[in-house]
Amino acid sequence: MKTYTNTGNKDTRSGFGAGLAELGKTNENVVALCADLIGSLKMDEFKTNHPERFFQVGIAEANMIGLAAGMTIGGKIPFTGTFANFSTGRVYDQIRQSVAYSGKNVKICASHAGLTLGEDGATHQILEDIGLMKMLPGMTVINTCDFNQTKAATIAIAKHQGPVYLRFGRPKVANFTPENQTFEIGKAVQLTEGNDVTIVATGHLVWEALEAAKQLNDKGISAEVINIHTIKPLDTDAILNSVKKTRCIVTAEEHNYLGGLGESVARVLSQQHPTPQEFIATNDTFGESGTPAQLMAKYGLNADAIVKATEKVLTRK
Repeated sequence: MKTYTNTGNKDTRSGFGAGLAELGKTNENVVALCADLIGSLKMDEFKTNHPERFFQVGIAEANMIGLAAGMTIGGKIPFTGTFANFSTGRVYDQIRQSVAYSGKNVKICASHAGLTLGEDGATHQILEDIGLMKMLPGMTVINTCDFNQTKAATIAIAKHQGPVYLRFGRPKVANFTPENQTFEIGKAVQLTEGNDVTIVATGHLVWEALEAAKQLNDKGISAEVINIHTIKPLDTDAILNSVKKTRCIVTAEEHNYLGGLGESVARVLSQQHPTPQEFIATNDTFGESGTPAQLMAKYGLNADAIVKATEKVLTRK
């Protein structure tokens, strides 16, 4: 099976910062707004090089979204930055009314998503944000897997006309996708070929899916791993083409199983090709304080859990 090399652990939020810095050089219409978290969102380089296009709004996230919506009227492409919990739950009304309803070209960039936020605990570990955002009409939802892909996605969404939710995280994770890749919104990336089971994963779970595929290969199980970086619009063709071959599927995400990638996949399968499915996701629960590794293990969001889910779904074919 095809293998991937981790070129060194990097945090995906730094990928966002690198992409934003690149946009600062190449697109004069890009502006950045931050809610008092410049360092955490890695927006320092953009702020330093383009102070006239950077706006520190303070701890006023609702105001930030309103300002961003207004800036689009003048042709600007605003990128807002704060933690995922504050990027969605705290400002959902403003996003719905001022951005999504009128199709404003705002890029909502959200760091510190999911359990891997770690020690900050349940109040900050949002696990329902993908569901919140994908239900908004016209909202594109992206959840990247590593530094390189996050950088590429940040650059790509500036060219996309319409609102985007870009989700990434705090911890350093494996960096394994190509350095100078072209990011195509809504187009899944098949990482390995397999005949026995399809594993579709998003965000931090993509590397875990690859690690699981190696364990499964040692057991004689051939896994096809697909990186679903865009939750909406979902690449239904990639999913259907794979399950028609493997006849079973495991979905893996750092999110509540209600409202996330797994539910989107289940809807597609139920309508077009009913297929046994197992979910790797949090089970309708809040998180807690702990290291990212401890939490991912406790809540079953790692390679070992994917292996177990695969062995279970194989019995249902």
